Amino acid sequence: MKDPIRWTVLAVIMAAVAASLYFWQHRKEAAPQPPSAHKETPPATAARPAPQIQFPLPQVADSPSLPTLDQSDATMREGLASLLGRNIFEQFFQPQNVIRRIVATVDNLPREKLAARLMPVKAVAGPLLLTGAGENRVISAQNSARYLPYVLMAESVDAGRLVAIYVHHYPLFQQAYRELGYPTEYFNDRLVQAIDHLLAAPDIEGPIKLVQRKVLYEFADPELEARSAGQKILIRIGAGNAARVKAKLREIRREVSGQLPKS
Repeated sequence: MKDPIRWTVLAVIMAAVAASLYFWQHRKEAAPQPPSAHKETPPATAARPAPQIQFPLPQVADSPSLPTLDQSDATMREGLASLLGRNIFEQFFQPQNVIRRIVATVDNLPREKLAARLMPVKAVAGPLLLTGAGENRVISAQNSARYLPYVLMAESVDAGRLVAIYVHHYPLFQQAYRELGYPTEYFNDRLVQAIDHLLAAPDIEGPIKLVQRKVLYEFADPELEARSAGQKILIRIGAGNAARVKAKLREIRREVSGQLPKS
């Protein structure tokens, strides 16, 4: 267990809030299929249908002012700095490859590992706080305070202004997702999948035991250690913080789909 950890839930919240609100405002409009790299028509058969989009966004026309993905950092930095404040942005965010970092992180949240070099947000300050020793070593109750500034920032984001940033750049989010190896899939669908996966993280009350089998700490409970990288983050930040993040994610999920998550 590496610490200080990289905060990734904020990236999901920021992208998902924008996606949900924009979708909800335009949910009655017809939703086009996303562009695909190519079309295949098997011999003597009908054209193969594209994968069905589960959570479509309205088509966003390419704006003449929209930069290329490689040149998008300047506008993303300015947009997020205007939303959060320049000092906050510089304190918390990585300034390069912003869109690619967010897309890669969202895609990896349900997986076993997250690549630290691709995180969109800087490391949480300070070391992991522990109490006890040996088999009685647990995460300290004081450790959750280290993550509170990120939780507060996520809760206080101006959703309307965030919508404008996300929607304006959405073709670039989709392009970055295609670059990961998903030429016909839809980034917004993956975003919803990641939210549902985070909501399924167990709610842990009380001390969480750790073991140090090699260099890094791991959860002593094998079931917890087998969880995905994203769910481990929610476990590690503490029950109170996790509840606040999940509340925000449920709100976002409801707006995106028009219904509550199944579980």
